[in-house]
This record gives sequence, C-alpha cells and structure tokens, in this order.
Amino acid sequence: MSASKHTLVALVEDKPGVLNKVASLFRRRGFNIESIAVGRIEQPGLSRMTIVVDSDSVEVEQIRKQFDKLIEVIKVSDITENEIVARELALIKIKATASTRSEIIQIVDIFRANIVDVAPDSLMVEATGDEDKIDSLFKLLRGFGIKEMSRTGRIALTRGAD
Repeated sequence: MSASKHTLVALVEDKPGVLNKVASLFRRRGFNIESIAVGRIEQPGLSRMTIVVDSDSVEVEQIRKQFDKLIEVIKVSDITENEIVARELALIKIKATASTRSEIIQIVDIFRANIVDVAPDSLMVEATGDEDKIDSLFKLLRGFGIKEMSRTGRIALTRGAD
C-alpha cells in the first residue's frame, strides 16, 4: 500500500493533558502529524481533534486502534474515504507598498479572502478554504514578500446525516 494523507477525527474529553497523550501516541509509533486542530464542540466537556497524517492505511488503522484505547478518547474515525467538507484558515501578512497594494487586493478578492489588517508597509489577509486554495493564494502572494503566515491545518466534518 502506498502512503497517503489520512484524516482522523476524534471526540475527546476537554481536559488538560489529552493533547499531549495523543501526540505522544503518534510520536512513539514514529508518525509525523502533518496538522492537528483541536476545539470545543456543541457538547459541553468534549473537543474534536482533526489529525492529518501521511502514511499507509494499515499503519493508520493500527494507530487508530491504539488511539481508541486512550481513556479520554470517546470515539475516533478515519474519515479519509468518506465524503467530507474540509477547510483551513490562514492568516498571511504581506509586504505592501502604495504601488503593490491594489494588485494584492485584486488577488485577495479573486480568492474570496479578506483583508483584516492594514498597516503602512503591510496587509494581513484571512483566507479559508481547502489546502490547495490556501497553497495557491500563498504562491501568488509570495512574490510580494511574506512577512508572516499562520495556518490552522485541516478541520473536517463528514457530509450528510452522520
């Protein structure tokens, strides 16, 4: 089996130390976590973790089973093969001069992103979308000079009534 990106989603207890236990589990198995996003959900006391790893299906299933054995884990699923809605959030601070500002604004508009901060020498852009959209926007803006960038990593939910 060839390696590919897998998206794991886990419902976990919202308490200190859970993220560390999960990260340690992946570390012990020699897995690199490409991205991890954690946040509270609609149920009090629970959080949803979305973890992206690059590995083959057999290894991911093994780690999923070990992950499921952690006391604080309520449920864990590999949703890679499901129909999902996946998004990332990126904040990108770009060098901007009076002569480049309008071109940057046009690019931002094409990507349906938002300018969330304006300074004399920079613009800060907020973009949401799939990984390819964020990557494409970054590549176009890189030519102007990226001062800083922060990305959330993938968050995802399965489509439909699940």
